Order: sequence, then structure tokens, then C-alpha cells
Amino acid sequence: MKSRNELHQELRQRILSLPDVTERQNAGIHEDAFLVGGKMFMHIHGHGHCDIRLAKADQERVLAEGKARPHRWAPEKGYVTFIARNENDLAAAMELIRVSHDHFVKET
Repeated sequence: MKSRNELHQELRQRILSLPDVTERQNAGIHEDAFLVGGKMFMHIHGHGHCDIRLAKADQERVLAEGKARPHRWAPEKGYVTFIARNENDLAAAMELIRVSHDHFVKET
């Protein structure tokens, strides 16, 4: 089983492997912010706590399917929260992250 730090680093590397993604570490309240086309599409608070911005239709679908939780502070902006607690959660996290990434790539 991976440590929380190892899990965090693997998640970061998977996100950074997506096309045209850049990272801004220690970006305000966002520990690691990830951008595509200059727009932040997700950020990680602590180890595995992912706040992912989706198109409204995707946000509604993901919440209805129980694949993520509503974001505490900015649900109106399309954000959802997913917490990757172990290696088994990485695939589900990346599924949501790819949906967000693809949406923001189309907007650029």
C-alpha cells in the first residue's frame, strides 16, 4: 500500500501527463493547482482531496451517479470533490479529471 505522499505524487504525475497541463504549486489556498489553456480545471488540497471543475451537465451527472460529492464552497462554478484515499481510487479520480480536462481543452 502506498503512503499518502506516494499516492499524492502518483496522482500529480497522472494529471501532469494529460496534454497541455501545467501546475502551479502552493497557489493560494490550493496546494497544487492544475491548468490547461491558462484556466484552472482542478486543484488538490492535501493528499488526495481533489476539487474538480466540470461543465454543469457533467457536474449534475457525476453527482447523480454518486461519483463525487458536491463542493463545499463553489458548487455553482461546477466544482465537485473527490477524495482519493488509496491506489484503488486513482482510476475513478482520473476519470473525473479527464472529463474536466477535455471540457477545458475544448474551451481554449
